[in-house]
Amino acid sequence: MSSRAWVVGGALAVVAGLGIFGSMAEASHSAENPKKHKVFFHLTESDPQRANAVLTNVQNLVEVVGWKNIEELELVVHGPGLRPFVARGIDPEVKAKVEALLTGGMRMGACQNTMRRQSIKPEDLIEGLTLIPSGVVRVMELQEKGYAYIRP
Repeated sequence: MSSRAWVVGGALAVVAGLGIFGSMAEASHSAENPKKHKVFFHLTESDPQRANAVLTNVQNLVEVVGWKNIEELELVVHGPGLRPFVARGIDPEVKAKVEALLTGGMRMGACQNTMRRQSIKPEDLIEGLTLIPSGVVRVMELQEKGYAYIRP
């Protein structure tokens, strides 16, 4: 074994001995280490497949962490990202996922600036979305409040 391999191996042993890797295994939502999470997802792409993928990521978060450990959960959509949530012609899988997540407690913010620019009326959107003045401003506000930011 080369001396370089010994140095790398030794460094990893020291790091492991300090417990750095061990702390990664402790989930912050476990019974031994409970924590309430504030999380938001951000979507700006118009592709329904992309919207579906983001919603699947939100579902995965809820399945792993559990609603009881989620203090706040929001999906912010603006720009082209609002298009997949127009009621007429909506992908049935996207609609079903949104409805299930909204029922569970997710909030979904729809940007009014986008709506104005794309001539989308509130009644054009699927039910349950919350109108927000600006998606970009909402992203900033949530980050300032300490929410975990996820842009899958």
